[in-house]
Amino acid sequence: MHAKNSLADKGELAVEVETKKSTWDCFVSTTHVTKNSTYYNPVLPGWHSDPSCIQVKGTFFCATSTFISFPGIPIYASKDMTNWKLISHAWNRESQLSGLSQNTTGQQDGMFAPTIRYHDGEFYIICEYLGQPSGIVGVIFKTKNPFSDTAWSDPVIFHPKKIDPDLFWDDDGKTYVATQGVILQEIDLDTGELTEPPVSLWNGTGGVWPEGPHIHKKDGYYYLIIAEGGTATDHAVTIARAQNIKGPYTAYSNNPILTNRGTNEYFQTVGHCDLFQDVQGNWWGMALATRSGPEWQIYPMGREAVLFPVTWNEGEWPILEPVRGKMSGWQLPPTERSLPGDGPFNSDPDVYDFREGTTIPRNLVYWRVPREKTFSITAQGLSIVPSRNNLTGTPYSVSTPELSGQRGLAFIGRRQTDTLFTFNVDLSFNPQLVDQEAGVTVFLTQFNHINLGVVLLRASDGKAPQLSFRFQAEGTGTAPAPNIIPIPEEWKEHPIRLQIETTNTTHYTFSASSVHNLNTKINLGTASAGLVSGGSGSFVGSLVGVYATCNGAGVKGQLDCPAGGMASFTRWRYTGIAQYITANESITA
Repeated sequence: MHAKNSLADKGELAVEVETKKSTWDCFVSTTHVTKNSTYYNPVLPGWHSDPSCIQVKGTFFCATSTFISFPGIPIYASKDMTNWKLISHAWNRESQLSGLSQNTTGQQDGMFAPTIRYHDGEFYIICEYLGQPSGIVGVIFKTKNPFSDTAWSDPVIFHPKKIDPDLFWDDDGKTYVATQGVILQEIDLDTGELTEPPVSLWNGTGGVWPEGPHIHKKDGYYYLIIAEGGTATDHAVTIARAQNIKGPYTAYSNNPILTNRGTNEYFQTVGHCDLFQDVQGNWWGMALATRSGPEWQIYPMGREAVLFPVTWNEGEWPILEPVRGKMSGWQLPPTERSLPGDGPFNSDPDVYDFREGTTIPRNLVYWRVPREKTFSITAQGLSIVPSRNNLTGTPYSVSTPELSGQRGLAFIGRRQTDTLFTFNVDLSFNPQLVDQEAGVTVFLTQFNHINLGVVLLRASDGKAPQLSFRFQAEGTGTAPAPNIIPIPEEWKEHPIRLQIETTNTTHYTFSASSVHNLNTKINLGTASAGLVSGGSGSFVGSLVGVYATCNGAGVKGQLDCPAGGMASFTRWRYTGIAQYITANESITA
């Protein structure tokens, strides 16, 4: 990278004092001659594609893509840029976009690349929903209180032709949207009306898919920052500038300004960045990256959000520090976790008992909008009404659309946010009919998931159905053979603890034990994390959670399973163990 004026080369740091601060181990280094900080990427670990960030009155806010998961477009807040609290979702009610989810067939359709901005006392999210027969649905959500789900407005709808919208207010009062291509249009934020025809601004430096534009006005120039090269290992950030918003734009001679393409770095696919300032006026950037190394084969957490310092002197081009696991840059604000809202910090463990009267935690998400009353917290815990479609179902099916998953899977999960972790949950389940099943899963898409279920199976010898463990997987590459083991008779009167743990950086192990006697642990199977890397989910990242299904039983054309098969989960625990910051180096989570 171009480090002529970069922070990393100033050599000011004489002594580094590392102090473990809080979750996700932010180390802040200071001496009497410098105010630089050291911290670790990703600052938003786990699936957080296409980050967009701002700073308002000393608080930083970021939004990320969610595609077909729901609720959509999480809003994170931070005082220090390393501890990020989930404070709301812009799309949190089905009624905001009624019917869109169930009419979406693709696994990676849905909400693409939000931009978050603040203007005249209001927060704005502009985003686009893909996968509708009518074309792209542009949405603009507004709120004066981003810490509340209910405060987010119903969206103003607009109809763009390209993806990745940016929102920019110029000094003359005009409001613009820039999208893939890169093209520019004025927009009426009250009606969604766009001016025609679009103005072509800049097509990048020759890389495929010039997209993800963001416009910044600084020192008399309009700076246009884009992603190009596709979102795989050729991903890069490039920049051009003009003295008129409509151009002509002149490209920077040292493009790209940020990329890890062609390197052996652990962090790959770096791109789609947004720039913002702290209260001291220092510039920072947030981008997506995958922890895969150049092999780009095993990266179950998908596209994560990484932070880097930016040097942007008056009248000059910005210099972006290359993305690494361990970073040094401007002084970070003091560590602080005092933020409003009831959501968790992204890197905190889950300790959920689902006591009656409580609500489903904010960081748990669904694959599409779920059917009403599928999930509830009762005296028995988190109760799930099974869906006819299992975790795979029949996506894209014309003959059995009720099994496609478009009306929602009976699945709920949280992002895998650590390279190494353990997840376990207690299941109470008394299936009455063959093929009723409940269990735990590492889930990327309906085509990529690894499951351990408790299932009632028909006996091959004609005897009574047998309650069994079933470990099975499908995804990218070769899946292990299914493993079916009868559940010990003495376990059947008690809840069963199901567990997923990372054996190492490349494999998951699934096991079960009786809650009545936790020394009875049975290992059911091990599977490669490559199964939930890329494939049909290259834009997303793995979720860890629970499900219930009757595996297609029921009346053709109907959504309901036969009676029975309700599953209840208690004592949900997710604990991070370690984060890898290079292929061979980790820090404690």
